[in-house]
Amino acid sequence: MLSLPGIRSSIDADGLRTLIVGAGEAGRTLARALRRSPNYGLAPIGFIDDAPGLARAVGLPVYRPIASLPDIARAQRADACVVAIPSLPGSRVGAIIEAARTAGLHVRYLPTFLAAVEREARLSDLRQLRVESLLGRRELHVVSERAAKLISGRRVLVTGAGGSIGSELCRQITGFGPDALYLLDHDESNLHRLQLEITGSGLLDSDEIIIADIRDQRRIDQVFAATQPEVIFHAAAHKHLPLLERHPGEAVKTNVRGTQNVVEAAARHGSSRFVLISTDKAADPTSVLGASKRLAEIVLQSHAGGPVALASVRFGNVLGSRGSFLSVLADQIARDEPVTVTHPDVTRFFMTVEEAVGLVLETAAMAEYAETFVLDMGEPVPIVSLVRNYVEQLNLPEVEIRYTGLRPGEKLTEKVFSDAEERVPSAHPKIWATRSAEPPAEFGALLASLYEAAGDGEPDLVKELLRKLVPEYQPSEFRQTQVSVGAPYPDDF
Repeated sequence: MLSLPGIRSSIDADGLRTLIVGAGEAGRTLARALRRSPNYGLAPIGFIDDAPGLARAVGLPVYRPIASLPDIARAQRADACVVAIPSLPGSRVGAIIEAARTAGLHVRYLPTFLAAVEREARLSDLRQLRVESLLGRRELHVVSERAAKLISGRRVLVTGAGGSIGSELCRQITGFGPDALYLLDHDESNLHRLQLEITGSGLLDSDEIIIADIRDQRRIDQVFAATQPEVIFHAAAHKHLPLLERHPGEAVKTNVRGTQNVVEAAARHGSSRFVLISTDKAADPTSVLGASKRLAEIVLQSHAGGPVALASVRFGNVLGSRGSFLSVLADQIARDEPVTVTHPDVTRFFMTVEEAVGLVLETAAMAEYAETFVLDMGEPVPIVSLVRNYVEQLNLPEVEIRYTGLRPGEKLTEKVFSDAEERVPSAHPKIWATRSAEPPAEFGALLASLYEAAGDGEPDLVKELLRKLVPEYQPSEFRQTQVSVGAPYPDDF
């Protein structure tokens, strides 16, 4: 519900009690729009109008005259009002707004407000979209009965539980009847929101809610000792490409060292399965994000053959997750801004949140020797085509697209497997697998040097060591690719 400062606290379950000034076509349209968009936080309770003989409009009472607005507001326990008479002279609008504010009401004026409400009603409900059109293929459902059995009756830990993937993973795991589901995140707000969604209570007083940072080895070991998880889904990560290009040491601390902390704790405390959530950017990486996630995969491979069955799973861009292209696209259109795209020819692999979570669960059932699994996502989708399909499905006018240029570290087209990796079938017909060569003999020493460079804040040395540890990593500044820095959509996986 929308929180409005300075408003009295008498809020109905459906929102602030709102009077609409003007019962004409504009006011009635506004009332209907507010009813369709309850999440906006305004609940219409009636109109105020000077027109004689009009008792009700769209099922709501009409009060008069407008000059008595403060008295009417007090009598009806109103919290807010919207002036919905577009033809009203500015001086009259000003007088009404001043009277409403004097009465303690929050005030909106129609033209910009109605447009915002209508856009929100059109853009907020992504369930109406034809997902196949956006993906360029049919949505896949890959969770098998064996994946559900893997969860049932077991203690499960999800790191990064408050993120887009982590939270959806937790919701689906809950339906499989785990013995316990531990939600770990370093962000207390994310944990509060997630507990409220899953249990209906946000008291944060349950042993299953764990605040911890995966970069803190001692704390992670304490968590494992206390919870003894059997199945771990490791979703915690830094993942925004341009930020990590500027701060590569932070990518190493979280994506690499954090992964090592969690997988080693899993081995020490008798966990049976561990799944790392990676990204398609780890295949022949050109960015710090991709290199750090590829190195996290290698960290898992260095523990293969031990007591824990290990696997990595590479995602494409996830439609609808926080910070993903689709959510930024919706926000830009809602603000009447040009849609920013890096390059007219840029393509990406896309998957839905449901596909991503299904892939993770199925991978857990197939995990064994630190293989890397990828969903068959078909062909990469041109970003420009996705924008046009999105706009067309929502019956919106054609939008302006502004090209901002590829960012350092960003590819024009992603791939899901490295050129050096062999793609092989898995036990599931829609999931492919690969297993890379064993890490080099000097892997441990180089990794220790990398951690030291990250801790010392030496970005150039961090990138140099990443290239030694991940030979296929070719930073964009070393490639013959012209890039320009802009402000395009955040990348996600």
